[in-house]
Amino acid sequence: MVTKAELLAYSITKFTQFGSKHVTLDDLANDLGISKKTIYTYFENKEDLVTSSLESLLNEYKEDINGLIKSHGKDPILCVILIYQRGFEYLKYFKPSFLFGLEKYYPKANLLFNNFVKELSHNIVYKLLKQAQEAGDIKEDINLELLVKIYFFRIDNLVFKKNNLFESYGKAELFKHLVIYNLKGIITNNYTNAYFDLH
Repeated sequence: MVTKAELLAYSITKFTQFGSKHVTLDDLANDLGISKKTIYTYFENKEDLVTSSLESLLNEYKEDINGLIKSHGKDPILCVILIYQRGFEYLKYFKPSFLFGLEKYYPKANLLFNNFVKELSHNIVYKLLKQAQEAGDIKEDINLELLVKIYFFRIDNLVFKKNNLFESYGKAELFKHLVIYNLKGIITNNYTNAYFDLH
């Protein structure tokens, strides 16, 4: 029998690739060789499954973020770069229809995603950039709150506008323009890391 964890992992893969609205519980049950009734033993309804599978994906990313900060915490700018680099790995597999579907059909999942994005940008990234500014690695006159709102708050919205930027540009090029170049413009002369040296 399929475990709850296996069902969540398979579901989020399907939802992010095809849009949660387009993948039915029947599709999932057929693909996994289980009955729809089995899904209902774990989840109340489809929204519960969509929300839980998204939550498991976001928890995985949070673990990655915590690990990156633990390993590279002495260099907060590098932490921000690595966090977004990892985020791009996740976003690369999202179809725009997945996020649009959350907004339109699954309010609980949409709220979960929005809260995660807020926490990531306003708490984690802002605090890391603040540390870097206090250490003298980011110019003093930079308004970090504004910077985070403009460049780091909703990269997913920017990437997934009408034309999906992942379909037009490579992940490395997008990452370079959206993250590296923006950070490069705010650092002081005494700060560098390997990412800035390469670009």
